This record gives sequence, C-alpha cells and structure tokens, in this order.
Amino acid sequence: MYPTLLAIHGIFRWAALILLLIATYRAWRGYTLGKIFSKGDNSTRHWTATVIQVQMVVGFVLYNYSPFAKSFWSDASVPGDGSMFFAIIHATMMFAAVIIVSIGSAMAKRRPTDHEKYKTMLTWFAIALLVILVAIPWPFSPFAQRPLIRL
Repeated sequence: MYPTLLAIHGIFRWAALILLLIATYRAWRGYTLGKIFSKGDNSTRHWTATVIQVQMVVGFVLYNYSPFAKSFWSDASVPGDGSMFFAIIHATMMFAAVIIVSIGSAMAKRRPTDHEKYKTMLTWFAIALLVILVAIPWPFSPFAQRPLIRL
C-alpha cells in the first residue's frame, strides 16, 4: 500500500504545483489586464483547490506510514537525517498552504466583481505558492535533500 500511495502522492504533488502556478498566473494576468473572470478561470480556481486538498489527504495518510515521522516521534531520530523537517516543518507548512489556498478560493468565488476575484485569487494563491516553495525538500536544501523526480 505504501508504494502505491507514494506513486499517487508523486502524481498529485506535481499536478498541485503546476495547477497552482497556472492559477496564480491566470489571476495575475486577469488582474493586471482587467479581464473578465471567465468560466475557465473559475474552473482553474476550483480544480487547483480540489487537487491541493486531495494531495493533503494523501499526505496525511503517508505521514502515518512515514519512516521520518516515526523516527522523529520515537526519539530515534539522528540529527541531520531530515526527520524533523518532514515530521514538523514540511507537514505544518504544507497544511498551512492548503488552508491558504482553500480560504483564497472560497473568498475569490464570493467576490462581487471580476477585478476583486482576480485580486483575491492572486493574493492568496501567491502566498500559498511561496509557502509551498519554501517547504519543498529541494536537492540543495540544508534540512532535507530529495531528488525532484524519484523513479
């Protein structure tokens, strides 16, 4: 079950990041150019939030099986093994990003004007994107190194 969840997580990880980049770009473009908030923009907003929320559920399940989290919580962690990063920092920041995207999506949906919808979406999604980029275990990170694509 764990390898299957890792594969699903890998797919949704990239889908969530790509959708968030697209949604943030569309929001920026619509806001700066004064565009009408189209059905496509609304679908992008909705599916970005949905995919990120599904990713969170998969992440919660994986967290329960994670050797890093188990190591950290059992006091068996070795300094520098990345267990603190994955057990606390990564999990907390990603959870915060999901909340930020969810709030931003809900608020943007309810805004009365197209300009306000784009502005709200741009603000909240850009903040979430920044949080996610900080929380990613980049190959050059001093906290935990992981390849961007695992085969």
